[in-house]
Amino acid sequence: MNWRRWLRPSVRKRFAFFLVMDALLSLFSLYSAYLLRFNFHIPPFYLRHFWLIYFTLLALKLAAMYWQRQYRIVWRFYGVGDLLRLIMAHLAAYGLFVGVLYLFYDQYKPFARSIFITDFFLSILLLGGLRLAKGIILEKTLPEGVKPTLIVGVGDAMIPVLRSLGRIAPQYRPVGIVAWGDRSTVGGRIGDLPVHPPEALESLARRHRVHTVILAEDLPPAELNSLVERLERSGVRQIKRIRLLEGEAERLEDIDIADLLAREPKDLDTEAIGAFLRGKRVLVTGAGGSIGSEICRQALRFDAERLILVENGEYNLYKITEELDDPRCVPELVSVTEKEALERVFERHRPEIVIHAAAYKHVPLCEANPDTALRNNVLGVMHVIDLAIAYGARKVVNISSDKAVRPTNVMGASKRIGELYAQNVPSGETEIVSVRFGNVLGSSGSVVPKFKEQIERGGPVTVTHPEMRRYFMLIPEACQLVLQAAAMAKGGELFILDMGEPVKIVDLARKMIRLYGKEGEVEIVFTGLRPGEKLYEELLISEAECKTRYESIYVAGKTEYPIDALRRDIEALLEAEEKRDHLRKIVPEYRPEGDREPPQSPDGVQSRQS
Repeated sequence: MNWRRWLRPSVRKRFAFFLVMDALLSLFSLYSAYLLRFNFHIPPFYLRHFWLIYFTLLALKLAAMYWQRQYRIVWRFYGVGDLLRLIMAHLAAYGLFVGVLYLFYDQYKPFARSIFITDFFLSILLLGGLRLAKGIILEKTLPEGVKPTLIVGVGDAMIPVLRSLGRIAPQYRPVGIVAWGDRSTVGGRIGDLPVHPPEALESLARRHRVHTVILAEDLPPAELNSLVERLERSGVRQIKRIRLLEGEAERLEDIDIADLLAREPKDLDTEAIGAFLRGKRVLVTGAGGSIGSEICRQALRFDAERLILVENGEYNLYKITEELDDPRCVPELVSVTEKEALERVFERHRPEIVIHAAAYKHVPLCEANPDTALRNNVLGVMHVIDLAIAYGARKVVNISSDKAVRPTNVMGASKRIGELYAQNVPSGETEIVSVRFGNVLGSSGSVVPKFKEQIERGGPVTVTHPEMRRYFMLIPEACQLVLQAAAMAKGGELFILDMGEPVKIVDLARKMIRLYGKEGEVEIVFTGLRPGEKLYEELLISEAECKTRYESIYVAGKTEYPIDALRRDIEALLEAEEKRDHLRKIVPEYRPEGDREPPQSPDGVQSRQS
């Protein structure tokens, strides 16, 4: 006989087991109640109708227990809610038994009322204890494959976590809760779990050999980084959070590296952004891209009157239009390189604010396709600016890149030309400003989604160089600061956003591997610099750095370039077969070959100003 197969749990076996055990425990509890009532010497007179009383009470009890779904439980996940339903079943069963006694008392007498009360509590204790026993035992001895888990935080998500964890992720077994922000619950119990103070985190992790931590509340980036470092030192391999859908836990997901790198702008001025956008007709190019789509969200958030979404990619335009689902949005499937089609858009909508986010930005692809890259990035910005001036837009915001500084690639050089055109074109009443910043986390082409995909695939994670560094900023943060800079612009400025400290890409990769619980499983491979790549990015060339009234925003001095000469040089660049010499003429600091590393500060860290 295959004993393992016979012992394997099933709904029918579980039903039969609890039915038999409830009958035996009910017999034990009733007889124990008799013993307690008569001080362990039961007069035979009182036992005359014992079996009638037992079977009547048992029938009512089993029926009530079935009604309260006590025979459909998964034993290992029996919890407080299930125990409350067991108590409700006892109240119903014993209440009905009182009615039976009242109607048919002669058939059941003699019967002492205290026996009935004692049996009620003993039955709850025994039947409830049986159902809780497996969970209590498993708390102490976790089976193979089950991961000891701590829940951090007592926020709104904590109850859905406890209620749903066994259903959506049964391999994670909570062994305790650590209160983080609110300490009022420390020392108490939530469900069957004790609540500990934050100081006990490391000792709990070591004592229970915790494999995973589940966050039940949102933490600011600084606190989250501190928590992650403490957990890493304690040997915790995974940090996850619960995803909620309408108050119910939907699934567990890894915390995002963006949560650790996020920085709240120190001086975000939402009133200035609101005054800038409220009631205006706003046109956004590249509306389906990473930056463009977030600009669109912000424009609607700050009550733009109309939002014209200009996008060359049909699917990207469809996605952002469906997401926004707002009658103020007007999708326009147009390329910024098609001036006549773009002009019809300007003529129809007469935008007051134009935000130019459309660009090709993948460095290796632009290096391999310089004609297309320059046409899109240079001709596109010229068309947008010229049409905005012609149709009386109040302000144009040209979104640039840190790759425009001492560019070593076509993409960076094309963005620098866009900055030069924005600064030198005669604009009349239109105020034109460029805003320069570094990489944004989660954008198309960002290393973060690439690393995530490689880790999920089992590796290796490919990093171009062990010393590669980049500035990073979250998309919402970058877009809000772009709008804030535009709000205070007077025309001709080149604004630079404070990107914080540059991040070493290999350190970013290691941290992501740890966050996904793959340390020791996924290796990092260095592949070498790709065409046009730098080890470091800068934010300024040689212009004097100038602070604005906001700590997060700087402004660089203007670079003079006679507009007629610039237009001739751009035309020659676009028509030339060999682009590099013409790029050097317009952007003298363009260095496609040779030393790629910018000057170093004395401590070896790239300085903001060179």
